[in-house]
Amino acid sequence: MTSKHPPNHEHIDDNMMKMEVNLDDITGEWLGFVMDRLFEAGANDVFYTPIYMKKNRPGILLQLLCSSQALSKIKGILLQETTTLGIRYYPITVHRMERRFIKVETEWGPVTVKQGISKGEIFQSSPEYDDCKNIAEKHHIPLKQVYESVWKQL
Repeated sequence: MTSKHPPNHEHIDDNMMKMEVNLDDITGEWLGFVMDRLFEAGANDVFYTPIYMKKNRPGILLQLLCSSQALSKIKGILLQETTTLGIRYYPITVHRMERRFIKVETEWGPVTVKQGISKGEIFQSSPEYDDCKNIAEKHHIPLKQVYESVWKQL
């Protein structure tokens, strides 16, 4: 696979929306369901963090990044699928490194590796989890062993 961007060029800054809600009355199962729906609706990233809310109640801060085009659809999902009474959202700029995908051959088969590149230099290399998981399961070997095999070749 190849990157959408020419090699050795920094990825352009992306104008996105950051959305967040505080939740103190939602289950873990619901959060997983909501996360799936948000990704399906176009969220680029979805994450939640434990927080303490008023009256010292434990809660969840659900945050996501999306394009302004996906904002309306995602607002609808947050209001329909969570217990929130309000949504905070604001524009942000996200700077990302160029992403390049390469294939690394292991003794058990190929693994895709995502690389983060800035100004022509590789700063990050990360084997794709699903590829490593599938190999580990197919060959009945530890997942860690598959990752180590990939990292040795980078």
